[in-house]
Amino acid sequence: MNHLQLYHKTCGECSELITKRYSTSFSLGIKMFDKHFRSPIYAVYGFVRFADEIVDTFHTHNKQSLLDRFRADTYRAIEEKISLNPVLHSFQAVVNEYQIDKELIDAFLFSMEMDLQFHRYEDSLYKKYIYGSAEVVGLMCLKIFCAKQPELYNKLREDACALGAAFQKVNFLRDMKSDYAERGRVYFPEVNYLDFNNQTKKEIEADIQQDFDNAYRGILGLPAGCRFGVYVAYKYYLKLFNKIKASPASALAERRIRVNNGNKMFILFKSALRATFNFL
Repeated sequence: MNHLQLYHKTCGECSELITKRYSTSFSLGIKMFDKHFRSPIYAVYGFVRFADEIVDTFHTHNKQSLLDRFRADTYRAIEEKISLNPVLHSFQAVVNEYQIDKELIDAFLFSMEMDLQFHRYEDSLYKKYIYGSAEVVGLMCLKIFCAKQPELYNKLREDACALGAAFQKVNFLRDMKSDYAERGRVYFPEVNYLDFNNQTKKEIEADIQQDFDNAYRGILGLPAGCRFGVYVAYKYYLKLFNKIKASPASALAERRIRVNNGNKMFILFKSALRATFNFL
């Protein structure tokens, strides 16, 4: 291994570490992928995670300035095919290898900027935010899964968007308390956090259930090397969603609903059995 290869490998390992530190559920799913899928997916997650940190965490810094710099550094890395930021270096390599559309990156970074500008999302903004913050991430991953299969990518595109939307909307419900208390945000259109009730919650859940149903159809069409890993992440989020559905609206305003590690391992074991007998 020469020094350039060592640099590529080290940058990829940084993105892998970020994924494992920030998300046990996604890490669990990625481990189930064929080996050649893992590194590029880690690179995508590392990129979106750090951008999200800028707008959600760095409260004592000028977030707009940091995000502007991150955006400029991202496009420079893609153009020059190198970066001294290990997260951006591993991401640019994936963007260039898998021909990830600039429109997807633009939409994602715009959604991050929306978090600096808006605290309540009307319907049109909500849909735009969901697309940029979640659906395009699913499409970036789909580009990797369907490398050299543009027909399959186009066929599964809408279902990949549905999966990203389902995950994000579940996150919104799970994090409703912290989003409002710490950041003053309410993502769901026409929802008053201080008057959030069971009827409103049921309406939101019906929309999410439709996304999950559409997403499952797409999972069945994925290449074999990634299908099981995506299914594991799907089942984890479905479990979380069902726990949220079983909780009253008042509970979401009081605490963060979680799936413990024991349940995650059970989901993995049960999913593995279904996959073994082709019951996905």
